[in-house]
Amino acid sequence: MILLAAPALPLDEAGKYVAGAYVVFVALLLIYVAIMAARLQRIDRELGELAEIAERRTTGDPETPGREAEDVAGRGGVPVG
Repeated sequence: MILLAAPALPLDEAGKYVAGAYVVFVALLLIYVAIMAARLQRIDRELGELAEIAERRTTGDPETPGREAEDVAGRGGVPVG
């Protein structure tokens, strides 16, 4: 009920706040898109690495033992997948 008693802002002042809100919204949207693009790029790179590993295993190319363990250790001990 208190909101009903609050006076409305004049249009010349309200426009500044509306424009500011749109600028903040667009900035946050751009930041979100940039973060998602970076994640997608990382996932694409890791998927390519996994595809190479799978292809080497199916073709029977000799690989140094423990190579996958080194890859996992290089990522902070977090396995991919």
